[in-house]
Amino acid sequence: MAMFRKSTPKVVRRSTAQEADRKVIGKGKRAPVVRRFKEAPQPETKPASAGRTKSGNTRRSADGRKRQRSGESGGGQNRSSGQQNRNQRTSQPRRQRRSRPHLEIVQPPTDTPRKQMLVRHSDHQTQIVVLEGPVLVEHYVTRTDRTSLVGNVYSGKVRNVLPGMEAAFVDFGEGKNGVLYISDINQPEGRRKRIENILKPGDRILVQVVKDAMGHKGARLTNQISLAGRYLVLGAGPDLRGISRRLEEDERRRLREIVAELRPKGMGIIVRTAAEGATREDIKADIDRLVAIWKEIESKEDTPAPALIYQEPPLVLRVIRENFTRDFRRLLVNDQKVHAQILDYLEGTEPDLVEKVRHYKDEMSIFERFHVEDQLRKALDRKVWLPSGGHIVIDRTEALTVIDVNTGRFVGTSNLEETVLQNNLESAEEIARQLRLRDIGGIIVIDFIDMEIEKNQDSVLFRFRQHLAKDKMRTQVFEVSHLGLVEMTRKNVSAGLLESFSEICDRCNGRGVLLHEDAATVGTPLPTSEDDA
Repeated sequence: MAMFRKSTPKVVRRSTAQEADRKVIGKGKRAPVVRRFKEAPQPETKPASAGRTKSGNTRRSADGRKRQRSGESGGGQNRSSGQQNRNQRTSQPRRQRRSRPHLEIVQPPTDTPRKQMLVRHSDHQTQIVVLEGPVLVEHYVTRTDRTSLVGNVYSGKVRNVLPGMEAAFVDFGEGKNGVLYISDINQPEGRRKRIENILKPGDRILVQVVKDAMGHKGARLTNQISLAGRYLVLGAGPDLRGISRRLEEDERRRLREIVAELRPKGMGIIVRTAAEGATREDIKADIDRLVAIWKEIESKEDTPAPALIYQEPPLVLRVIRENFTRDFRRLLVNDQKVHAQILDYLEGTEPDLVEKVRHYKDEMSIFERFHVEDQLRKALDRKVWLPSGGHIVIDRTEALTVIDVNTGRFVGTSNLEETVLQNNLESAEEIARQLRLRDIGGIIVIDFIDMEIEKNQDSVLFRFRQHLAKDKMRTQVFEVSHLGLVEMTRKNVSAGLLESFSEICDRCNGRGVLLHEDAATVGTPLPTSEDDA
């Protein structure tokens, strides 16, 4: 039995202060060196041909990071110089990696083209798109058979309480039961209870949808009701307060004083970015509208469950409420009825924007006129080409979205580091646009091509955060990981572009591959008799 006993590994650290290597030594075995992600500067001398093979492709180095290949052959000189570089890299001190997201406020680029919004309405669906110059950056769609429930308030009935998950399943009258976590239930401060002591099956509870049902998951619900207006968000409790961080400090101070004067007793208010430049009368009118809706909801709180208590406005009005500001050049609508609906809404909320709304009457389709169809078709592809010839590949899984960056046909003009930097900068800008356009949410991991110079890494991350600042959805970007990956999250509340215009393949069941018919017979067949054995 001794042959199955594993020797206990022994960890040895070198005494040199500058040494970042760590050795794991097993009995009778050579000690491999485990290197961490390198953040140190380049060595002074580095052969130009080290570690390079074919042009336009990428490879992984020994420490797992992606490196760009160039068109020079290496030979024995490459192997020796590569070993020297590895020895020098491991002798450099390693920079501490941050474990928290980057919280610095980054403003969007100042050279963003003027925006316009297009609305195309038909009998079975309504589409709204946002263009920055000629480039499509956002897309929203609602269908008669598939409508978003986010923001709706329901009288729900508790069907099941799961103490182990600290959650309850609530029937709110829209098919699949929604999930309500204990963190989304109103409780007095300092008197927190377990969910089984708060809810019982059969209880009636007021809930609001914060995330649509997706796949096999039901809708995400909350008991902490909030109402969104043009300039403000109104909620219960005076502790709910805040002002958009996108506003300048002087404007934040002005709005804070106005809201402190007008805040209803016992209510909380969050000031939105759209409130920039709004007068005291505008904000008061918005508060009055929201308070009226709040009182209407309270009057229906005892409605037998399940039942709809309050329904959010149609998608067109929600998008205009959330996005349409003075920054837009115009809003074109192809349907006369929807056009009148938009005018009526803006006249009651922000009359200054009415003159920007126009009825599109040309014979050519509004999306064809502005080349939206072609851009939408490309946004459904897995591969996205960059202006320089590089490309990114976007793959979505159950757990997260993975984005890979490649140089493709781009070979550059000066040197490898400059080529990779330019490709990564283009990729950072395009990835930020694709996240908005495709409405990709959840965990996102980006594999940029590795760069040796730390300043170039910072430039790519700053460019990425700068273009993410144009996104209305909340995002968090973390520092580069040990493997050279950029990790981030983006708020996800509804189905994305791909889910809106696709179905799960019934042949592969969404896996993307078909197994061979003889897949189950691969390997050594089992014996069928004692003689065969």
